[in-house]
Order: sequence, then structure tokens, then C-alpha cells
Amino acid sequence: MKVLNRIRTLAAIAAGLGALSAAGAWAADLKVGFITSMSGPVSSLGIPYDKGMKAALAYKAEVGGRKVQVIQLDDASDPSTAARNARKLIEEDKVDVIIGTAGAPGSLAIAGVARETRTPLISIANADLAGEEGAWMVTLPQPAPLMMGAMVEKMKQAGVKTVAYIGYSDAWGDLVYDALMKSAPTAGIKVVSNERYARSDSSVAGQVLKIVALKPDAVITGASGTPGALPYLALTERGYKGKIYGMHSLINPDFIRVGGASVEGLLAPTGPVVVAEQLPDSNPMKKISMDFRAAYQKANGAPPTDTFSAYSFDAWLIYLDSAQRALANSKAEPGTPQFRLALRDAIVSTKELVGTHSVYNFKPTDRYGSDDRSRVVVKLEKGQWKLVP
Repeated sequence: MKVLNRIRTLAAIAAGLGALSAAGAWAADLKVGFITSMSGPVSSLGIPYDKGMKAALAYKAEVGGRKVQVIQLDDASDPSTAARNARKLIEEDKVDVIIGTAGAPGSLAIAGVARETRTPLISIANADLAGEEGAWMVTLPQPAPLMMGAMVEKMKQAGVKTVAYIGYSDAWGDLVYDALMKSAPTAGIKVVSNERYARSDSSVAGQVLKIVALKPDAVITGASGTPGALPYLALTERGYKGKIYGMHSLINPDFIRVGGASVEGLLAPTGPVVVAEQLPDSNPMKKISMDFRAAYQKANGAPPTDTFSAYSFDAWLIYLDSAQRALANSKAEPGTPQFRLALRDAIVSTKELVGTHSVYNFKPTDRYGSDDRSRVVVKLEKGQWKLVP
């Protein structure tokens, strides 16, 4: 009987230790929800974002000794799916933060869920919501006005007096056009068109015919990824010989591949990471940009050739830094509403965090964390981006 009781006691102790161990393992894990577009018309951006997250995990995958689990879902380039994915990750998987997604419409859809569920969102697409609507999000891509300012400055230097605009018929197209209209007139440049097209369109011949008829000195687009090459291809087909400009949303290899000779000489603003090896050693983003490239090579077996993967990497740096501070300053455990609030507060108070695209400074009332340090101007020469002084 004594032997039997001892066996039962040992079994109870073992079971208790097992339960404590399981509870400890649960408490140790932090969960991140990652949404990107692995299929559909935005996949030319979504796939690089995915590769950037792989690089991030190769770089570092723990916070204060706690492992970080990433749960990834494909939104198929559909904003409704992006919102459903966000809800699943938050309500079923109990993630503490969402990083995503590849397109501005999808990120705006996720932002609605984030606000409703009080879950922080680090948007890697250029999406902005003012006031309380965006209180649970920050946005990493440089704001359109900041980048457009660099393009208008280059236009002015080149003697451009008239510029035509063609962009997406969505939130990103609107952001770029609004930025152009605010900066071009003050530089003495007249905007002569506002043509639009859908990301899924296969032709912009009609819109470009209207633009060519106006004989503008330059054309600038508010597009991204592979579909962003369409206007330049159509301009070449119509014999347009004026200057061509773009935005930072165009810088990926598929755009160069599809655009070919029609995008040779294009000027665009971008984050410093794109030309990291061309930066002076004094640039604060050079070292982390080279670290990113090494992690990307390790994770993906090839060097990065786009700007988008680095946004995923920067989102990860911001998350790691914020989670570290949230854990130190809050008694709440990951997976709880209290920790999500602490994490949100940490994210929006980020100061002087050096990333590959920017030195990030967020404020509770400012979605964007970038400043003039986050932009350089590059020119496409023989398929390679070259830093423009």
C-alpha cells in the first residue's frame, strides 16, 4: 500500500510539473499575425513582403528570452479576405499584433478590425487613417507627400513646367495624386491630368492616349509592382519622349522585368536600403541595411532586389523593440487585452529606432514615423538603381 501511495504521489508531482512546464511554455511565447498577398494582382508586392519576414526571423526570433511565433495568412489581394484573416488571427490564434498587408486597401480593411478588437497594426502598405480611426495603427512606408516632395524638386531642377498623372483608382492612387497637387503648384508646375486604372487592368491605352495628346513635359504615376509598368509601356508605344517619374512603390524586380526599356531612366524616391552599398558610412541606416541583406541572403538564398521586403524587416525591428518595452513596463502576459494595449502604447512611443528605410519616431497622433532621412532619389540605369546626388 505504501509503495502504491508513493507511486501515486510521484505521479501527481510529475503531472503538476508537467502542467507548470506547459503553462510556462505558453507564457513564454509571443504571437505575431502576418498577412500578405501571396496570390492575386498584389502578389508582386506580397511575395517580397513574405521574403522580408523570412529574413526578419533569420535575424532574430526572440524577445527577452521568449520565443516569437509568427502565424502567416494569404489574403489573395482581397481586402475582405485581409479583414477576415485579421479577425481569425486575433480571435482564434490570440496574436498580440498584426503586420500586413501588401496593398493599401487591404491594410485599411485590417485597420478596421484592429480598431474594433484593440489590437495594434503595423502597416507595411502605405495606408493612413486620421484621428481615432487610426489610433491602433502605424504605417512604415514613407508618406506620399514626403516622397513626392523629392520628385517635384527634381522636376523643377529639370525645368519641367507641366506634368501628367496616372495612378491606381484606389487609396494609393488618391494619396499620390493629392500629394502631387499640394507640391507641384508651389514649384510652378501645372498638373494637366488625373487618369486612373485598376490594379487588375491589362491595358491603359485609352488613358495614355489622352496624356500624350496633352504633350506634358513629364509623367508621374501613382502605381506599384508589376501593374505599375503598364503606363510606361503604353507611353513608349505612343512615342512619348518626355521625362518619366515614379514613386517608391515601384521598386521591385518584376517592375523592371516587365517595364524593360520603357522604364530606363526613370527617377523615383526610395528608402536608403535600396542603395545601401552606395551610402556613405556616416548614414545611420547603412549598417542595419547591410545586416538585413545578410539575413535575407541566409533566409532566401539570394540577395534582395526590391524595397518591399525591407518594410517587413523594419516592422519586425519595431515589434521586437516595442515588445521588449511592453514586457518590461507591464505585468500583463501576451495573449491578453492588457498586453495588446501595452504593446500599442510602446509602438506609438517608438523613438529614434534605426531601420533600413528610416529612423523611426512615432507619436500617438502620427501614423507615419519617417522624416527626410528616410528618402533618397534613385535612377534606373540598365536595370539597376543608382543613387542620384
